[in-house]
Amino acid sequence: MKNVLQLQSISTWLPTASKPVIISGPCSAETEDQMITTAKQLAATGKVHALRAGIWKPRTRPGQYEGAGEEGLKWLAQAKKETGLPITTEVANAAHVNACLKAGVDILWIGARTTVNPFSVQEIADALKGVDIPVMVKNPINPDLELWIGGLERLNKAGITKLAAIHRGFSSFEKGPFRNAPMWDLGIELKTRIPDLDIICDPSHIAGNRELIAMISQKALDLDMAGVMIESHINPDAAWSDAKQQVTPAVLGKIVDSLVVRSVSSDNKTFKDTLSILRDQIDQLDDEIMQKLASRMKISEKIGQYKKENNVTILQVSRWEEIIQTRIKLGKAMGLNEEFTAELLKLIHQESIQIQTTVMNKVAERV
Repeated sequence: MKNVLQLQSISTWLPTASKPVIISGPCSAETEDQMITTAKQLAATGKVHALRAGIWKPRTRPGQYEGAGEEGLKWLAQAKKETGLPITTEVANAAHVNACLKAGVDILWIGARTTVNPFSVQEIADALKGVDIPVMVKNPINPDLELWIGGLERLNKAGITKLAAIHRGFSSFEKGPFRNAPMWDLGIELKTRIPDLDIICDPSHIAGNRELIAMISQKALDLDMAGVMIESHINPDAAWSDAKQQVTPAVLGKIVDSLVVRSVSSDNKTFKDTLSILRDQIDQLDDEIMQKLASRMKISEKIGQYKKENNVTILQVSRWEEIIQTRIKLGKAMGLNEEFTAELLKLIHQESIQIQTTVMNKVAERV
């Protein structure tokens, strides 16, 4: 089901920007010199369309650097004056909103820790009623698409039409190569639900490691995201917050230069004709897959009935282990990714168990 929002694309509120939109600046505004020097170096690359900096920093534990506060807004405004670039920062409550509007901030964003709280988002939306300013909404820290969409809806109902989403990844207990798991499928689903919504990727927070930023940025563009927001600092290793995920302005320029921007379509007739043929083949194969899955579930239903008649449990661990081992091995031999095969089998197994559970617990109709 698609969500209908009244939206204006990034091109209407960043008219000088081209795809990909590049937003960059330090994680935190630490000092006036650090902020303005970074801004000037970023502007000199000719790659950046807007400056970012954290003014209020929601830290996990007290004692960490929590931002310069309203004093930092003055530095951000001065950076705008000296570079001509629009400025953006994070807000978490109405007081932040009012301070930013007073300071002339061009674009606001709502952070992941705020998006997760509908009360906070509503407070920001109420503070913005009647104000024509762009707002970007980061995904909540937990993988909850409805919460993300809900934040966008609250702002839209308050009259904000210059809206964009920021995909910054999701917190997870599992340790992996990323600071925050990208879960690209949620970004894809958001775009599917709200096709007119521009999505900006935040590779810095997904990566947590500057070495991964270029790769993540390219992945985001390949998924047709509108641009990236990358943290940049004149001396990243000495940064007061998130040092490992920041890059110098010079490195930022190299990352942008390395990105390949692809079109969503092509006017080439041969391309269109070939793509149409290949898509027809996929459609046919999808039909066959759905038919095979339906046939498989019919057999699961029969198995459930047979188990019920013989008073046998639904779950057969040894059988499940056999399926996992043999099917993953078979899939690998056919060139399928092991993780994909395992996840697919889990979904099929869950549905099979659900069907057998329904059969096992069905009460016989009285004649």
